[in-house]
Amino acid sequence: MIQAISKLITFDEFLEWKPENGRYELHNGVIIEMQTTGKHEEVVEFLQTELILETRRLQLPYRFPKNALVKSPEQETGYLPDVLAVNRDALALESLWAKSSTITQGSSIPLAIEVVSTNWRDDYAHKMIDYEALGIAEYWIIDYLGLGGRRYIGSPKLPTLSVCQLVDGEYQIKLFRGDERIESAVFPELTLTAAQIFNGG
Repeated sequence: MIQAISKLITFDEFLEWKPENGRYELHNGVIIEMQTTGKHEEVVEFLQTELILETRRLQLPYRFPKNALVKSPEQETGYLPDVLAVNRDALALESLWAKSSTITQGSSIPLAIEVVSTNWRDDYAHKMIDYEALGIAEYWIIDYLGLGGRRYIGSPKLPTLSVCQLVDGEYQIKLFRGDERIESAVFPELTLTAAQIFNGG
């Protein structure tokens, strides 16, 4: 569920305005309040925990900030992914990190994940285009209710996990459902199935 707060502002104004509590994004100058459901939170918490454990097991240089913004390269837009893996070694090169927990370079982000709610068009269209343009290596769209358009998840509409991997500057997309094991270039040894993720464990 999202709620727009009307009045176009710049990304810098958004950073100054953004309160410490609550989850907000900026979409082309419009502030959007992100409101989630309990099930959404279960999926996010389960997946983030699994990825943190896998990161520790493999001793990967990733961190998982909960409130980091990803700034779009060309618009007055900043997203707050549901799960975000950042390369801790790259944070020193991020000019907005220390002051405002903002990532501006796709090379700092091995993986961004969005869990679909009623705003599925944002996840499948706007965010996918912006994450691709930014150069984020891998982007997952977790559609546990099968809400996305048929052109994205097929027909009949079923719960679907889309793994978008950057190849020659464009996302190549693979769809996973049910007991299919997720294939990730960032976490190649991950043994989770789509159903496990949809169920939050």
